Amino acid sequence: MMTPGGKTIVGGLLGAWTGVEIVKLFSGIRSRTGDLFALPLCVGIAIGRVGCLAAGLADDTYGKPTGVPAPWWAVDLGDGVGRYPVQVFEIILLLLVGLVVSSKVTLPVGARFRIFLGSYLAWRVAIDFLKPQPLIYGMNLIQWCCVAGLAFLALDALRMRREGYAALRA
Repeated sequence: MMTPGGKTIVGGLLGAWTGVEIVKLFSGIRSRTGDLFALPLCVGIAIGRVGCLAAGLADDTYGKPTGVPAPWWAVDLGDGVGRYPVQVFEIILLLLVGLVVSSKVTLPVGARFRIFLGSYLAWRVAIDFLKPQPLIYGMNLIQWCCVAGLAFLALDALRMRREGYAALRA
């Protein structure tokens, strides 16, 4: 018997981010490099969610049953059960975040990637409550990974602020 879950873009995002930061640390690279990836990540994950929706129940990313009949607020993935269309919700979020990170607004270097990553991780903490996954202390494993990623983003933001203030004083 297969356990639910196990495939997640969250692991890929956090693993890649960690790997890049480690390589930058050992290479002495101090500049922010993720902004160019923010929009392609939004588009790529949104396209992937179309695939998740098309795969139906086999994909293990479907939502919990809802009391609202399909097609108004629910999607039937072939089992006759109206479920929350979490993949559609995520596509909409990614399109909105994509608009923000591709805007012409002047932002500090690195902010576009952090806006994407923070928005996506916070979204997954919230939306995964609508997915039938095993819980550990009230959240699934993906949510706990997202919380850890958000904590590291917050610590990095504090470090950036401190370094910015130190540069102003020097």
